[in-house]
Amino acid sequence: MFHSKITGLGYYVPDNIVTNDDLSKIMDTNDEWIQERTGIQERRHIIRGQDTTTTMGVKAAKIAIERSGIAKEDIDFVVFATLSPDYYFPGPGVLVQRDLGLKTVGALDVRNQCSGFVYGLSVADQYIKTGMYKNILVIGSEVQSTGLDMTDRGRGVSVIFGDGAGAAILSREEDLSKGILSTHLHSEGQHAAELIVKAPGMGGRWITDIIADKDPDDESYFPYMNGQFVFKNAVVRFAEVINEGLQANNLQVSDIDMLIPHQANLRISQFIQKKFGLRDDQVFNNIQKYGNTTAASIPIALTEAWEQGKIKSGDTVVLAAFGSGFTWGSVIIKW
Repeated sequence: MFHSKITGLGYYVPDNIVTNDDLSKIMDTNDEWIQERTGIQERRHIIRGQDTTTTMGVKAAKIAIERSGIAKEDIDFVVFATLSPDYYFPGPGVLVQRDLGLKTVGALDVRNQCSGFVYGLSVADQYIKTGMYKNILVIGSEVQSTGLDMTDRGRGVSVIFGDGAGAAILSREEDLSKGILSTHLHSEGQHAAELIVKAPGMGGRWITDIIADKDPDDESYFPYMNGQFVFKNAVVRFAEVINEGLQANNLQVSDIDMLIPHQANLRISQFIQKKFGLRDDQVFNNIQKYGNTTAASIPIALTEAWEQGKIKSGDTVVLAAFGSGFTWGSVIIKW
């Protein structure tokens, strides 16, 4: 039995900064309203033709690979988490394998939205623990700006999301006191329709239906979110799954050196921080700059925290996420 250790981190965000004031010029909103409800000041949007979910993932992956000290030929497997693939199929995992020039390694796509990177780490961790693989590339990447309703009708959701990518290299670690100590995953599908993009979907409303109806008021292919319901469930599940991870490893809240929550809403992160009595230097947030980048939010935040020296060898790092599905999870790491 082995542990898996994060040996390299990288992230990429588009250069195009979209401020709250920029959004106020195209929809009925304002900086004060957005910041009060979400904490977001700005986000990044791709420029069409310059970036895709895959190309951003590749850029983040190249940085992570270089920092890990391994060669790309040493990568045994790819896990790619996203809700915004370049194509309906195939998923971006194989495109990363192609664009990085990797061996014909396996490539797995994870569709767990905001919890996608946590799920991806858990999958990679199991492969490494059993000895099947030695080095795995895990990516979370999202292009959401091109799929948002950027009108007054969609303002409640569209102001929240941004584009970006983060990546990690997980490598085999023989010292069982280091690396990922445990992962904890959950789902509650009865609430799937509370945070959803309904179409296009094979089970209900496919492209042919959308084209045939030619309905200008059709909102089925734009994101829908029952904001208050999601918020209420998120704060409960975040707390539960963080505690679950601590208990599984005989740790106390006081043992947490850094909590990196999925960047869904700054108010959620602040609620959890207060509930656990954590100091500002024990919780890392960057949603103010990037918005909610879904599967990319944790790896982007994790990379920035590490780059800023806020994560050091021997630290206990907790990752936690909650999102569409509903799905949620946590990862406990000894750095």
